[in-house]
Amino acid sequence: MTLIKSISGIRGTIGGKPGDGLTPNDIVKYTAAYGRWVLQTTGINKVVIGRDARISGEMVKNMVVGTLMSIGIDVVDIGLSTTPTVEIAVPDEKAGGGIIITASHNPKQWNALKLLNAAGEFINDDEGKKVLAIAEDSELEFVQVDDLGQLTYDESYLQKHIDKILALPLVDVEAIKRANFRVAIDCVHSTGGIFLPALLKALGVSNIAELYCTPNGEFPHNPEPLPENLVALAEKVLETKADVGIAVDPDVDRLCFVDEAGNMFGEEYTLVTVADYILQHTPGNTVSNLSSTRALRDVTELHKGVCSASAVGEVNVVTKMKETNAVIGGEGNGGIIYPELHYGRDALVGVALFLTYLAKSGKTVSQLRSGYPAYFISKNKITLTDDMDIDALLKQVELQYQHQPYSTIDGLKIEFGKKWVHLRRSNTEPIIRIYAEAELLEKADELANQIIIAIKSILNQVHS
Repeated sequence: MTLIKSISGIRGTIGGKPGDGLTPNDIVKYTAAYGRWVLQTTGINKVVIGRDARISGEMVKNMVVGTLMSIGIDVVDIGLSTTPTVEIAVPDEKAGGGIIITASHNPKQWNALKLLNAAGEFINDDEGKKVLAIAEDSELEFVQVDDLGQLTYDESYLQKHIDKILALPLVDVEAIKRANFRVAIDCVHSTGGIFLPALLKALGVSNIAELYCTPNGEFPHNPEPLPENLVALAEKVLETKADVGIAVDPDVDRLCFVDEAGNMFGEEYTLVTVADYILQHTPGNTVSNLSSTRALRDVTELHKGVCSASAVGEVNVVTKMKETNAVIGGEGNGGIIYPELHYGRDALVGVALFLTYLAKSGKTVSQLRSGYPAYFISKNKITLTDDMDIDALLKQVELQYQHQPYSTIDGLKIEFGKKWVHLRRSNTEPIIRIYAEAELLEKADELANQIIIAIKSILNQVHS
């Protein structure tokens, strides 16, 4: 059983003992603390909630709703939804915040409370620490019966979200209609199965081959949209002679594509391609996190912009985007943040922009992909143990490579010309992630293994 408290929210496996998993006690404790934080910081007694389709969602939602009402907060429940839809709904409802009940790409035994501020953006590290402090230091106190919050349901935000996307100047519905795309989709039996077909139809796509679009939470494969999990989508593309395959994660903030030959487009290149399209029409700067491909920097500099790097995490990317006035940003996991719509990763706006660019380019998906610099990322991890001193470990690696350019903004990133390696503690799992990138996958694997060997050597010295 696992309970993780970070800028990615309160995330854990369902069941077990309080404090060891996401139990009813933990849901009440952290929801009440967040509700108090909203009241203290905004004075607004309204919170928007939505959830993905995972099996525990209804149970967690009911506890969240009841807890918020019990401390005097009105709740707007927008039902089965997506993370970006809730982000849009919070400011539209003039609410003090929002809670998205989703564990994103984690398997079905996980769930989480993802916490938003009044702008519909993820709370930052300082705000998160205040919520945790309230949870630990305050005794629960609930309002009297006449002061209980009210619950309302609003199922209009599917259409509102789509309407906002269609209204964007760089989304060209007529161009997409003329292209008459055949599209295959994998929605992993979550809320993408509701939202993605509706968006595609609104964009004029009538030929849609659906995979796993029943929102029942029974994930047919690991829900992280990685190549090894998208074999069925690739087969569906070939079977239906689709022009493109589209995959989203359970809360629809990550996006990746499969080309017409059934090959993975590469989730790192989702942001690169959409950024290329945006920069052609809106010159400016871009932002991605330290673990994202160098290709975004290459494309941005080609368009005379500056590409900046942030720590991993949507809130960190958004902060850096605001600092640099970026016109597009996101993360290499297929997360698109387009501030023209809102400051949040949004697979739906990514689909609309990608299909517009594809239609206007006159190219196939594989031709579009071949136009970008080729980099390959090797993704590795080391499982944490209780006796690991992560900070000391990273410091030792830093000392070994101190003569190379490096950054300690988020863990440790070391550059070797056009190659790099990034080591950091995961926000969502008890692991150290080790990402390496090079112009050949073999070279990326080689660099990652070099660092892993160095880490194991350090650990052996500690335990010897």
